[in-house]
Amino acid sequence: MPKERGHKVIVSNRKARHDYSILDTYEAGLVLVGTEVKSLREGRASLADAFATVDDGEVWLRNVHIPEYVQGTWTNHTPRRTRKLLLHRQEIEKLIGKTKESGLSLVPLSMYFKDGKVKVEIALAKGKKSYDKRQDIAKRDADRTISRAMGRALKGRYND
Repeated sequence: MPKERGHKVIVSNRKARHDYSILDTYEAGLVLVGTEVKSLREGRASLADAFATVDDGEVWLRNVHIPEYVQGTWTNHTPRRTRKLLLHRQEIEKLIGKTKESGLSLVPLSMYFKDGKVKVEIALAKGKKSYDKRQDIAKRDADRTISRAMGRALKGRYND
C-alpha cells in the first residue's frame, strides 16, 4: 500500500477566530487509539467546545468530540476523552509561561492528516470582547465595500 502524502483537513474551528485574537500557532501530534483514527478518516469530529490545558508539564486536549467508530466492537473509544498532545519540550515550556502570565488560552483551530498522521493546530489566543467583534465585522464590511467600488472603477462603471 502506498504511503499517504499531503494535507487533508478533517475539521476546523471557525468560531475560534471569531471569539479569540490569535497570537501564536503550534502544530501538535495527537495520541489516539485505532478506532479514533478510523472515525477521523471518515471525517467525523467536532472542535466546538474544545480547549487545551497544560498539566504537570504535558499538554492535554479536552472536550474534542470524536464519535465512536460505527463498525467498532467493544474496543471502541469514549467520544469525549482527554487526549495528549505531542509537542517539543521548549514549546511546552513557552506555553506554560504564556498561559500562566497573562490569562491566555490554548484553542484548537483545526485537525488534519499530514502525511498519514493526525495533527492539531493549536493557538495561543486572547478572548475578544463584544466591542472587538463588532469592530472586526465593521472593518470587514468596509473592506468589502471598498473592494467592490474599486472593482467597479476598474471596469469603468463607477456611479456615486
